[in-house]
Amino acid sequence: MPSDGSATTSPPRAGGDLRHGAAVRPQIVEIDQDEILTGEAVALDVQPIGFFLRALGTLIDVLIGAAILILFAIAAGWLTASGALDPVVTPILTIAVIVIVLVVLPTVIETAMRGRSVGKLAVGGRIVRSDGGASGFRQAFIRALVGVLEIWFTLGALAAIVGAFTPRSQRLGDLLAGTYAERTRTPRLPAPAPGMPPALEGWSSIADVARLPDPLARRIAQFVRNAVNLEPAARARVAASLANEVAAHVSPLPATDPESLLRAVASIRRDREYRALTLESRRVAALTAGENAAPRGFPER
Repeated sequence: MPSDGSATTSPPRAGGDLRHGAAVRPQIVEIDQDEILTGEAVALDVQPIGFFLRALGTLIDVLIGAAILILFAIAAGWLTASGALDPVVTPILTIAVIVIVLVVLPTVIETAMRGRSVGKLAVGGRIVRSDGGASGFRQAFIRALVGVLEIWFTLGALAAIVGAFTPRSQRLGDLLAGTYAERTRTPRLPAPAPGMPPALEGWSSIADVARLPDPLARRIAQFVRNAVNLEPAARARVAASLANEVAAHVSPLPATDPESLLRAVASIRRDREYRALTLESRRVAALTAGENAAPRGFPER
């Protein structure tokens, strides 16, 4: 892979898609920072979880582990005082419980829940491999083993320092295991755009909005999307101001209230731009329909 982050596909082998000795140019695919390239050369658009959310999830897991250790210490002290537990066995049992809480339990939970834990469920994250695949036992064990040093022994300082300087907030255990934390809670989709006001359906077929400047059109679209979140007085004031600017670029001007005019103009612009893009895509598809076809007379295999 080149140093600029782009992935280059290798040319086909002999017997592939080389026709009449024609050279096949390699295709260059740009990979964004939030994309990962799988082994099948498929770019996945993923969003790693942020540094602070990941720190919060780790803190939740650490508090649960600390609570288990405190409960064990209280129970062991009570059993030793009552004579039910031999004081010679207490150090051995303590070491066993520490290993179980710090290494075995996180490994089992992440393996069984496919990269999730209580803290990660709370913040909406999941541990995955660097290629986007599900994390397994090996990755969970490495992370838990390294976590004893960078989370428990250093009180999270080492994990915080490493995570602050890695692009995907990866801690040292992630770098060694080849994993990172992926966001599983996607943001809510925006509400559908409002359509044409019924009273202006007839006007929309003859309206001329081509002279509307693009910056003004973007402001109108933003107002239409966010109008429901504005206070009534501010909503009316902004609508009247935008309608005054629109009046100089729209012909004929309908007799309607400012907000309905803005909704109608935004709807017309959106529909006409969509039709233009659709027609352009059809023309491009028609011009490139025979690009991958075999030359005339070449046998089909």
